[in-house]
Amino acid sequence: MTARTANCPNCGAQIHFLWSGAVQTTCEYCRSILVRHDVDLTKVGTVADLPATSSPVQIGTEGRYGDRTFVVVGRIVYEYERGGWNEWHLVFNDGASGWLADAQAEYAVSFLREGASRRLPDQKSIRRGQQLHLPVAGSGAAATTAEFQVTTLTWARYGGVQGELPFEYWNKHEVLFADLRSADGAGGFATIDYSEPEPLLFVGEFVEFDKLNMTNLRSFEGW
Repeated sequence: MTARTANCPNCGAQIHFLWSGAVQTTCEYCRSILVRHDVDLTKVGTVADLPATSSPVQIGTEGRYGDRTFVVVGRIVYEYERGGWNEWHLVFNDGASGWLADAQAEYAVSFLREGASRRLPDQKSIRRGQQLHLPVAGSGAAATTAEFQVTTLTWARYGGVQGELPFEYWNKHEVLFADLRSADGAGGFATIDYSEPEPLLFVGEFVEFDKLNMTNLRSFEGW
């Protein structure tokens, strides 16, 4: 990962990028939300107070998934009627970008499947219990698919952002998320995200916390 620095256009503080591919970041000093154009930054908003979290994960946490190491560089917070969850943005040692979903001590690692929108139902037609064949490896006509079942449909509110993200994401309204589990019961996980005009597909698997071998965790009472 190539580190870069720039100055916050609002307060002048130095912004240090952990990931060279970051499109959006936040200033930890004045809480500005900043969109990046090469090394030039534009303020587009201000971070609201983030809701309290019981997660031990934080920006700068490092870990391992399979044979690759990662560092946590960003976070999106979502809230819904029964609570909330964190989506931690991971950058791997090979430069790949992924996500760690963190909800009620349940963890899942997933990756964006580019070009999958045409395989996905729109948000008006998706329903719980629906069976979908989703691409899990490869691309195009050669993609390998697996069967998943829609388990939950959640309307969630954007609760805030922190750190570096691979796209512009701020001031979003309520969004529908469809969570799916692999039909074979092997722990496969997928999410269809309806925050964009074309739905986004993230595919991965549930993981046990200890198997991620994370360090630089947040310390707090009860953990």
